[in-house]
Amino acid sequence: MPRSMKAAVHTGESDRLDIVSVELDDPKTGEVLIRMGASGVCGSDRHVVDSEWPMPTPTVLGHEGAGVVESVGAGVTTVSPGDHVILSWFAPCQKCRSCAEGKSWACTRTRSVECVMPDGTTRHTIEGKQVFPYLGLGTMAEYTVAPESAVVVIPSEVPFDVASLIGCSVTTGVGAVLNNARVTAGSSAVVIGCGGVGLSVIMGLALAGAHPIIAVDISTEKLDAAVRFGATHTVVAGDTMVAGIKEIVAEGVDYSFEAIGRVGSIEQLPLITRAGGTAVIVGLPPVGHRATIDPLSFAELGLTLIGSNYGGSVPLVDFPRIAELYLAGKLPLDDLISDRVGLDDVNEALDAMRRGERTRSVIVF
Repeated sequence: MPRSMKAAVHTGESDRLDIVSVELDDPKTGEVLIRMGASGVCGSDRHVVDSEWPMPTPTVLGHEGAGVVESVGAGVTTVSPGDHVILSWFAPCQKCRSCAEGKSWACTRTRSVECVMPDGTTRHTIEGKQVFPYLGLGTMAEYTVAPESAVVVIPSEVPFDVASLIGCSVTTGVGAVLNNARVTAGSSAVVIGCGGVGLSVIMGLALAGAHPIIAVDISTEKLDAAVRFGATHTVVAGDTMVAGIKEIVAEGVDYSFEAIGRVGSIEQLPLITRAGGTAVIVGLPPVGHRATIDPLSFAELGLTLIGSNYGGSVPLVDFPRIAELYLAGKLPLDDLISDRVGLDDVNEALDAMRRGERTRSVIVF
């Protein structure tokens, strides 16, 4: 039977989310009903609300979530009621070539990016009208229904607020280091942007044994946070950024990471990366933005440019691995959360993000 729940809905008419009642149907075959425990407020959510990434509307926002399995549809075998789970915003089909090669982040048949279930419909409605869960999840709600392939069991000892961040920002950042760049111990690195993803990149670099680890941001508050997460040096972003980095590592770093999605800083990656080094684009810019590089210089320096999607992660493997690293004290994920808020405070959390404040806000249910 459908249930009524409170959810944060983007109508497409403004940059404010409406907290309204949404009807949620029971899970169908191959689907799971989750009672949400927490949902992160991510930069990708802001891109949608600020009309930088077009999405079908109305949309239940949120894609970074964790909770408890309430019930399962027919045919579900990998999760059971009562399981604590993290949700993946890129539900893989598990049948295409990319999935077969262990690259579920590159699945060619997922329908998550359409904000629908694998069958092309949704379980969300308002007064009988279809509502779209963002990236097939819609975690800024009291409940959601997700495909089984998007639901990953984790130890119940991991708090929901921490677990929700593993669902996106942490896996994206740590994965960019371990899966995409495959940073080796003793390598030098710089991270541009110290929000939730950038700080997760820094945690990944510290875990990999990189040194030095240089953090770059315009916010001194975020630079202070970067040091707590493992940065050995900080540089204030701006016109003197490149010079500031070169004062620390004269020839440029072995690995550079852009974690904002800002074209200007993406274009500077070749300037701060040593010959033979690797630059990684982790941050996602607005749709249609273009960056330029000097291809002759890029080729002569033998640079490698990597595009990192979801940290090159396989959620069924990486979510539990990161959760275990957290429980072992290897990843200080509690400190990543600067604010725990209620669903009614989501617009305030988005405004703080626009001002460059907070490391990460998490909605707790």
